[in-house]
Amino acid sequence: MSEDAPKRTSLYDDHVRLGARMVPFAGYDMPVQYPSGILTEHNWTRENAGLFDVSHMGQCLIEGADFDTVAKAMEALVPADVTSLKPRQQRYSQFLNDEGGTLDDLMITRHAKDGTLYVVVNAGRKEHDYAWMQKHLPSNVTLTRRDDLSLVALQGPKAEEALAKLAPAVTDIPFMHYADVEIGGISAQVSRSGYTGEDGFEISVANADASKLWNLLLSDPLAKPVGLGARDSLRLEGGLCLYGHELDEATSPVEADLVWSIQKRRRSEGGFIGAARVQKELASGTARKRVGIRPEGRAPARDGTVITDQAGREIGKVTSGGFGPSVGGPIAMGYVETASAAPGTKINLVVRGQPMPAAIVSLPFIPNRFKR
Repeated sequence: MSEDAPKRTSLYDDHVRLGARMVPFAGYDMPVQYPSGILTEHNWTRENAGLFDVSHMGQCLIEGADFDTVAKAMEALVPADVTSLKPRQQRYSQFLNDEGGTLDDLMITRHAKDGTLYVVVNAGRKEHDYAWMQKHLPSNVTLTRRDDLSLVALQGPKAEEALAKLAPAVTDIPFMHYADVEIGGISAQVSRSGYTGEDGFEISVANADASKLWNLLLSDPLAKPVGLGARDSLRLEGGLCLYGHELDEATSPVEADLVWSIQKRRRSEGGFIGAARVQKELASGTARKRVGIRPEGRAPARDGTVITDQAGREIGKVTSGGFGPSVGGPIAMGYVETASAAPGTKINLVVRGQPMPAAIVSLPFIPNRFKR
C-alpha cells in the first residue's frame, strides 16, 4: 500500500469476510455497516450486545518513577483530577490548548503497575496527541505507544452476560475500572466503559490475538458485529460528544457541558494548560452552550445546519444530527446562544434555505444505562 492509503486494523480481513462496507475513517479502512444495516445494528446493541472494532484509537502508556510523578505530569495537561485515581480506575478528560479550546478528549486509567497511566486517544488526533504529550511531559516521564494492541468494544444490556460466559470475572468490574482477564485463553485488559450509552466493555488485546477474540465473541448468539454508522447514532442518542463535531480547538469543555469531568479541586486550583478560560467560564458563564435538538417532522438536520430563533436571527449551528432509531425520529446536538439554551425553547433549523421548526431538549435523548 502507498503511504497515503488507509491503514488497516488487525480485524480488516474479518470485517471483509463478514460482508462489511468499508470506508476511510481517521486514516483507516473501517466498517461503516454490515449486511444487516445500520438500523438493525443500532437496535441490536440497544437490546443485546454489539461488537465494535475500535482498534484505530490510540493506546499508549505514560510512565515514571511512581504514580505521583506521572499523575502530576498528566494534570499539567488535562483538567481532570488524576492524582485521586485508585489503581485500575479510569477517568474521561480533555487536552486543551493555551486558549482553553479542546485539542482532543481521552480516557486516562491508573494502571495496576505503579508509576503508569494507560491513555486512549481518538484515532484522528493520535499523532497530534502523542506529539503534544512528548512536547509537554517532563523529562522524567516517558510516553510509549502501544501500536501492538487492538481494541474492541462489546456494548449493550446483554454484554455482561455474553462476556461472562468466557470470563466470569468481568461481572465484578465496576463502571470506569478495568481488570486483567483471560478470555478463552487470551490475555486481555477489560474496562467497563464505552461510548454507546449502554453498559459494556472495552477490551485491549495483542494484535496477534485480536481476530481470535473477535470470532470467539461473535460465536455467542447475543453478540453481532456493529459498524461506525450505528456507533454514531448510538452515541448521538446518548448525548455524547464526538471530537471534530461537538469538540474542537475553539470549544471549551465548559461550553460543551463537560464540567462534570473537571473535579472540584481542579476547578479551583487550575494548573493545567487552558485553565484561565475554564476558570473564567466557570465563574461567569459562557456565551453559548451545547444543547439537544428535536426537529419537528421527519427531516433530519445535519452537521453545519444554521439554527435561528423564531424571528430568523442566527443563534447557533448543529454539530451532529441524524435519525435516532431508539427515539423514533430525527435528533441533533449543537451550540446556541446561552439565552436560547433552555429546554423547551422553540427554534428553527435552516434546511435547504427553508426554516424548519424544532425545539431545544434536555440531553441525553434516551437514558444512559451504564452499570454504576
